[in-house]
Amino acid sequence: MAKLYFYYSSMNAGKSTALLQSSYNYKERGMKTLVLAPAFDDRFGVGKVASRIGIEAEAMTFVAEDDLLAAIEKHAEANPLHCVLIDEAQFLTKAQVFQLGEVTDKLNIPVLAYGLRTDFQGEPFEGSKYLLAWSDNLKELKAICDCGSKATMVVRLDQDGNAITEGSQVEIGGNDRYVSMCRRHFKEKYFA
Repeated sequence: MAKLYFYYSSMNAGKSTALLQSSYNYKERGMKTLVLAPAFDDRFGVGKVASRIGIEAEAMTFVAEDDLLAAIEKHAEANPLHCVLIDEAQFLTKAQVFQLGEVTDKLNIPVLAYGLRTDFQGEPFEGSKYLLAWSDNLKELKAICDCGSKATMVVRLDQDGNAITEGSQVEIGGNDRYVSMCRRHFKEKYFA
């Protein structure tokens, strides 16, 4: 029976690298995968999943209004699928997480979702909250704070390196805008 997996972490833990490696492992054995990514994440070009270590793959994009069960079912009719992989899964809606559960339960296709657990204010993303609640398997990927402890939080920085404490939950950026930290250093930086 297929399962819904959620691989979560702070930034810079290798989520996209792990996703691309999993997809490669399936393809290496002659199996078909479908990689999905949010349409608004254009850091590496729309419809691409890229890792900081230099590997990338094409992805089918989605927006909040998309019915992922219907889209995956349509894709699977034309091309039998062995696995669906979701990058930046924190941006899924509650309905889309439910739909991914349906992909595993009704279509019997494993779904591997990779994303952040919390935003720059320490609040859960909608997609992450429901993936944590409804996934069959949870796996934390480890990132490291500057102090050497496990990084579990993300801080959004301004151009001067100060923590930003207000603003939109979603703002696309990389190492230029965000730093992963342990909870202790997050609190020191965020509540300074």
